[in-house]
Amino acid sequence: MNKKNFSIYWNKIYEPKFLLFDKKISNSLKLKNINFKIFKGNLLNEANEIKKNDNTPFKVFTPFWKTAEKFYLDKGFHKSERIKSKDKKIKFLNQSIKLETILPKKKWPQKFENSWLPSEDEAIKNIKKFIKNELIDYGENRDIPGIQGTSKISPYLAFGQIHVETIWEECQAIKNKSKGYRKYINELGWREFSHSLINYFPEMLEGNLRKDFDNFPWQVNAKHLNVWKKGMTGYPIVDAGMRELYETGWMHNRLRMVTASFLVKHLRIHWQEGEKYFRNCLFDFNEANNVAGWQWVAGCGADAAPYFRIFNPILQGEKFDPDGRYVKKWVPELLNVPREFIHKPWELDKDVKDFKLGKDYPKPIVNHVAARNAALDAFQKTKKKSI
Repeated sequence: MNKKNFSIYWNKIYEPKFLLFDKKISNSLKLKNINFKIFKGNLLNEANEIKKNDNTPFKVFTPFWKTAEKFYLDKGFHKSERIKSKDKKIKFLNQSIKLETILPKKKWPQKFENSWLPSEDEAIKNIKKFIKNELIDYGENRDIPGIQGTSKISPYLAFGQIHVETIWEECQAIKNKSKGYRKYINELGWREFSHSLINYFPEMLEGNLRKDFDNFPWQVNAKHLNVWKKGMTGYPIVDAGMRELYETGWMHNRLRMVTASFLVKHLRIHWQEGEKYFRNCLFDFNEANNVAGWQWVAGCGADAAPYFRIFNPILQGEKFDPDGRYVKKWVPELLNVPREFIHKPWELDKDVKDFKLGKDYPKPIVNHVAARNAALDAFQKTKKKSI
């Protein structure tokens, strides 16, 4: 093959290890005199473009996104020139790895076909439908897991079947921009922020960004970790979220916070255990979002939720799933439990058909009040050690 007629093109993946690989492969191609071009990946801005006035990276979301959004808008919208395809096409598929050699032995992934139809056309159709029908109420409905209140576009983003710029442009086409529009655009901002963080602070991929948390007394409890994964903690809203994750490869964002908080604060199990499990199960897994999200909940990341903010799984359920619609879908053992007890079945004061606590559904593995107090006490001791 004539090297002068042969070029290689690829898009960036904004993870430190992939960007390092880009440098290595670029140097190799230069030495071989092979033409190549690297294009911007699936972000609005390059991961290293947004900095404070003093040229240091942001660690707080709001000023980051205010700067990043303006930076992107100032660049202006434009369509890049298309690369003309060559008449002669070379097929490499015959040399690729056979799918049966890399797919899991278990049939677990097959059920995802019931929840997802992966394609670029489906991604475009879904985002247009969401913007037309759901975006206006997104600010309120995004926290209610029992309804279609979010776009569920994240798996398509993760697999590159839609670009974040496409989502942005579809949103900009709205004439009357509601509160829901701003809330949704801010979610795109959090995605940008997470990618900025892991590239400026790659150490957070391996440990706490806030080093004072290196002294935190995490618990090692394989039994508690296992029942959390299986959705058998005895707290219905937590268990519903974990079961949705395993069944569909996706979990509602409100429940991602609730289940993560339960693991790191009620059970005091290291956030990396949860990050690893989500990494293995999430259909929309993204390294930046996953690590930054877990550290945000744990309190050891950038612009993190304060450690003393501990999600109460009972109140979270009562507030965002008051009728138990979401819980009953994923925890059918509670189908006959009255509404007032759906998020605290241990308080049942009467018999319920086909339900017996401890037999049909587990008792809580920890007491909420006691677990909360223990977490706060551990945090106070950690603070004293770091002083």
